[in-house]
Amino acid sequence: MEGASFGAGRAGAALDPVSFARRPQTLLRVASWVFSIAVFGPIINEGYVNADSGPELRCVFNGNAGACRFGIVLGLGAFIACAAFLLLDVRFQQISSVRDRRRAVLLDLGFSGIWSFLWFVGFCFLTNQWQRTAPGTGTRQAGDAARAAIAFSFFSILSWVALTVKALQRFRLGTDMSLFATDQLGAGAAQAYPGYPVGSGVEGTETYQSPPFTETLDTSPKGYQVPAY
Repeated sequence: MEGASFGAGRAGAALDPVSFARRPQTLLRVASWVFSIAVFGPIINEGYVNADSGPELRCVFNGNAGACRFGIVLGLGAFIACAAFLLLDVRFQQISSVRDRRRAVLLDLGFSGIWSFLWFVGFCFLTNQWQRTAPGTGTRQAGDAARAAIAFSFFSILSWVALTVKALQRFRLGTDMSLFATDQLGAGAAQAYPGYPVGSGVEGTETYQSPPFTETLDTSPKGYQVPAY
């Protein structure tokens, strides 16, 4: 983007809702937000089933309560983060400080990278525990929910990696300082420019110089006499 600062336009410019909604970064955040719901939602609703040996509830992923908790925490964290970063994207163009913009992009880059790794770990963990789960009545009832959580964990890896790449591209764009020149001009507009130094108004004779290419004319040149008529 020409004249952009970390992927955004001039500070204080109006936000176009249509163009903002069509941005790849916005679409990725919305997709990641939906994927997170599709992970923790099924686990909360159907992830705990009755054990075959008693009425107590057990996690559908091989009875490992840690797998269910990890999926729920991971999904809820992604859900909250997507909403927060989406709000930050809306307000990003109103940030006039270059340092604050850089911090926001670095925060997005770091969080997206960490959450991409956590989604990868979560996908591998849930898949491993599901493969070890013994077949049973509860497993068959909650099988679709478990498979949905695993599938959308994989989709979340892709979306968060894409968000990491987009944040890295924004960081590499850097800052065009001309965007903030108007702020500096506005701040200094009220200050008067210093004028030329004013003297006492009396010019000394020492500062006067005779015009160039002038010679003193002798009205009576030597050796010349005026003829008498």
